[in-house]
Amino acid sequence: MVFRQRQTMGVSFVLVIAAVLLYAWLSPSYEAHMKVLVGKGRIDPVVSAGPTQTLQFSVPQVSEEELNSEVELLRDEQILRTVVKSAGLDAEVSIPFWQAGSDHKDELKVERGVQHLLKHLKVEPAKKTTLIAVTYASSDPGKAATVLQLLSKAYLERHQRLFRPPGEFDFFEHQVAGSEQALQNWEAKLTSFSQDEGVVSAALERDMALQKLSEADAADRQLQLARAETSERVRALKAKLDALPARSTTEIHTAENPDLLGKMKSRLLELKIQRTALLTRFRPSYRLVQEVEHQIAETEAAITAEHLSPVKDETTDQNENYEWAKGELLKAEVEMAALNARATASAAELANYQQGAMRLGNHAIAQQQLLRNLKAAEQNYLLYVSKREEARISDALDQRGILNVAIAEQPTAPALPARSGLQLALFGILAATVVSTGAGFAADYLDPSFRTPREVVVYLGAPVLASLPKRLKARA
Repeated sequence: MVFRQRQTMGVSFVLVIAAVLLYAWLSPSYEAHMKVLVGKGRIDPVVSAGPTQTLQFSVPQVSEEELNSEVELLRDEQILRTVVKSAGLDAEVSIPFWQAGSDHKDELKVERGVQHLLKHLKVEPAKKTTLIAVTYASSDPGKAATVLQLLSKAYLERHQRLFRPPGEFDFFEHQVAGSEQALQNWEAKLTSFSQDEGVVSAALERDMALQKLSEADAADRQLQLARAETSERVRALKAKLDALPARSTTEIHTAENPDLLGKMKSRLLELKIQRTALLTRFRPSYRLVQEVEHQIAETEAAITAEHLSPVKDETTDQNENYEWAKGELLKAEVEMAALNARATASAAELANYQQGAMRLGNHAIAQQQLLRNLKAAEQNYLLYVSKREEARISDALDQRGILNVAIAEQPTAPALPARSGLQLALFGILAATVVSTGAGFAADYLDPSFRTPREVVVYLGAPVLASLPKRLKARA
């Protein structure tokens, strides 16, 4: 087949080589390179209502997802549209004639420019690194470098807008002003409450009042016990006084009356003498004798009675027990009156302490609520001040261009084309060989003439008796 179609294969080989050389001469390809380093040297605090967590001292590693996210961000359509408009790539593309009169012709050019940019833009992460290699091929080396420069600028701006939305500092500045005003309002309310109610620390004063109330209640209970004890003493002393005499006998002297006995004995003697004298003259039954004997009997009876009931001399004095009980009763009654007065005052004082404790308890609740609100306002104020400072630092870092991504290799205009002459020659030879071989096989397959006796046998089904080779052209 090679010998039969050598002319076709030769022409195809020459044409392919010529086409490759013509393409290399008319449209050389220059590739500009850029490398983006992805890291986490800067850790921005999360914009949240809570306090910022403590930063880690160890730098976290960049995950594969984060690296792929940066790759997709470099291929973002919005960034590419910005690059197309800035580099003027939309002016270099052409649109079909049936869309030439469209009202959205400019947009169509931009879209085609984006497609052309995506076709010649290559973005892929380097293996086992946190670098992203970006390559753009163009026939103009200066334009290739310009496109990558514009891409890096648009990428950094978009990265900054995505990871740090603008207006964060202004937002926290406004929140600081509002929280400061709220803090001042709560401070004024707390001061006004303390002045109006006359309390400094209601909780402390309440505790002191409760302690005094407890002490007063204990004293009142002791006072009630003392009253009961004194009342019982008064009752017992009154009962004792009723049982004791006011005076008691201290001395008793018993003695006979000698004058009276002497007179009575003299009278008895006279009467006996008179009876004797009368008996000498009269009989015993005589009336005068009987009268004298009767007088003698009365006198003897009087003397006997006098002996039986001698004269007593008794001395009395005040009863000591009675006087002691009377004095103790007076003391107990006075003490009871004092205890009653103290009980009345203690009850009033106890009620006053109870009312004061209840009032201070209510004040303590209100003051604690004010203190909680004040503390919450202060925490909010300090939180927003901290957040504002973080936002200010982040804005300063953004202004200095300190981000978690950096252009590790700046794009430059390439001096040499992407493919060397040797590569083009090898590629041309390989392509020409493939195309010429395919053309030879195709021409041989499409040729209807019989080339071998076997083809005749196969096609006609009859045996071939003889075959003559094709005569070669005579040499000149």
